[in-house]
Amino acid sequence: MLKESKAFSGFSVNDIGKAKEFYGKTLGLEVKDDTSMPGILHLEISGGNTVLIYPKPNHQPATFTILNFPVPDVEKAVDELTARGVKFIVYNDENFKTNEKGIFTDGGPTIAWFNDPAGNILSVIEEAK
Repeated sequence: MLKESKAFSGFSVNDIGKAKEFYGKTLGLEVKDDTSMPGILHLEISGGNTVLIYPKPNHQPATFTILNFPVPDVEKAVDELTARGVKFIVYNDENFKTNEKGIFTDGGPTIAWFNDPAGNILSVIEEAK
């Protein structure tokens, strides 16, 4: 029944204006206002998929990665996004560390995490080769 469904994902933010600015201007993604539901955003991502961004007054940031952006070169993506004002998360836990740029390279794919203005966790992750 759901096999042919055009599923989509969504997440909440506490300020839809800041989200529109961040995803559209800072990250350079296509963001559209929902014409049938004012205050809702559609994040148009590669492959024709859409992610719904909706306001929630009692929003709590996700404690897990909500959106991953596969890129060919994580370090280059981190440098470019840092130049646009994105701050990457530097982990320095005993069993989990990133480098000073926030890039994890110690097993598994190369990945770096950052937050949107609502505190949700996003990543740039190296594309599988």
